[in-house]
Amino acid sequence: QAIAGNQDAATVLRQKGYSGELTILPQFGVDPAHFAPGAGRATDSPLRIGYAGGLLREKGVDLLLAACAGLRGEWRLAIAGGGAQAGALRSLSEEMGIAERIEWMERIPSDQMAAFYQKLDVFALPSRTLPNWKEQFGRVLIEAMACGAAVVGSNSGEIPNVIGEAGLVFPEDDAQALTSHLQQLLDRRERASALGLAGRERVLAHFTMAHIAAETVAVYKKLLGREQ
Repeated sequence: QAIAGNQDAATVLRQKGYSGELTILPQFGVDPAHFAPGAGRATDSPLRIGYAGGLLREKGVDLLLAACAGLRGEWRLAIAGGGAQAGALRSLSEEMGIAERIEWMERIPSDQMAAFYQKLDVFALPSRTLPNWKEQFGRVLIEAMACGAAVVGSNSGEIPNVIGEAGLVFPEDDAQALTSHLQQLLDRRERASALGLAGRERVLAHFTMAHIAAETVAVYKKLLGREQ
């Protein structure tokens, strides 16, 4: 009996010759009482899009800027985090003529992240796979989903498996596809609200700390039962 943290890890185990029972189970979850929806989201204000994480090439923040630059209508973008591309990304936003619509923030402590997500209509994770890296899970996704934000992510690594049917997925490095998803949510605010509700339900069903702990205990109980 083995536990793999994501689908890619399970594939690696099989490729290395493991043929026993295998459970795919995230190694962490969220507290849904802390990461919870805040006040109701206004549908007559600019679409509030957010990103939190490293300002690094693999995270694809440049792609998010390009996608937002192609939107028609009112929107605002909040970016929280730091990294090697911070200066270049700010310069890029100036070149694209969208700097006035972006709020740049330093990395936010984990115990304060819920307040960040609660202000968003949409959370985006536009990660891109590199030769030595791909998205292994995307904890920010389940945090944002728990807070009722609609999520949009690339198909890098585990992102599609985390989002499931409760959000929108686009091909890596495809800014036009990301623009299309964001435009849909800008034009149809009820769609964003519906995805936010679906994301919260998906977290409650699969990604709470209590659920993951219970599933982990179940695996060990099954294993111990066989050994007796």
